[in-house]
Amino acid sequence: MTLRGFALTAIFALLAALLSPFQAQALNIVAIGASNTSGLGVGAQNAYPALLEALLRKKGIDAHVTNAGALGDVTAGMRNRLDAAVPKGTDIVVLQPGANDLRFFGSKEARSANVEAMKQRLHARGIRVIVYDPDPVPRDFYQWDGIHFNAAAHAKIAATLVAQITATIKPTPEKPTPAAQTAAPPPASKP
Repeated sequence: MTLRGFALTAIFALLAALLSPFQAQALNIVAIGASNTSGLGVGAQNAYPALLEALLRKKGIDAHVTNAGALGDVTAGMRNRLDAAVPKGTDIVVLQPGANDLRFFGSKEARSANVEAMKQRLHARGIRVIVYDPDPVPRDFYQWDGIHFNAAAHAKIAATLVAQITATIKPTPEKPTPAAQTAAPPPASKP
């Protein structure tokens, strides 16, 4: 290929990218919570944040899910670290408040107030919030300790979250391949 041919190809590729109405933009999600968010007992790769990212990508959504789970955290701690854990450019926060507040002598009222304060702070920043807080948590979700989610529970949580997220967004349409764009229509048949 000549230098001129290379330059023209590069210019056309650049123009096509700039003029495309379907520019893909990554969906940035932060999952904030305690040990169940971090994946204690199943590993971060099997925790619902990692599974959520994989499921969204399978659906054609360029998603990046950050796991901001902190072992032993309570909602007051999540509230205190919220701004640091949720950077600018975040689109969605999955808040999984867990049960540590009640386990560590907190009150339902304080827990509810912290969850509401986090939702308000995130909404003020233009960030969508999904609170994952089933009550009661199904008994089959737990590992042997009766506290931490098992791998099957993380998979169910990720599937639930995918449904909630995809209900409000549309994946970027796939662009036709160059061969499909330039292929000649089949010849018309004669009667």
